Amino acid sequence: MEVCLAAAREFSVEFRITVAKRIISGESVSALSDELKIKRSVLYRWRDLYRKYGPVGLDRPKGRPPGSKTKVAAKATTKRSATEQRMAELEQRLGRMALENDFLRRAFKRVKAARSKNNASGGTRCTEN
Repeated sequence: MEVCLAAAREFSVEFRITVAKRIISGESVSALSDELKIKRSVLYRWRDLYRKYGPVGLDRPKGRPPGSKTKVAAKATTKRSATEQRMAELEQRLGRMALENDFLRRAFKRVKAARSKNNASGGTRCTEN
């Protein structure tokens, strides 16, 4: 059994523009795909780029545009920012609870000191009824 791998083909800008115009003029994408031996998804991509940007859309370098993010990276960023926001909320809550605990600790010390002062031996107590 022989396996034949198709080599990556590069097409000129003029060729891509011509094919995109043929699709827009009404030719069948499937027929063009069979005739030119190019995947339909590639032909649809060329058509969409031509419709959106004109001939300039088909004259761009290969690969991902600079500064663009993949969907996975965008989701990770969104998830990370949500996590960071949640952490900030929890840190604020922790700070408020620490302040509240300090306040209550000092208040308890004062109450305890006041009680021990009133219960000390030899002190005057209120005897009114």
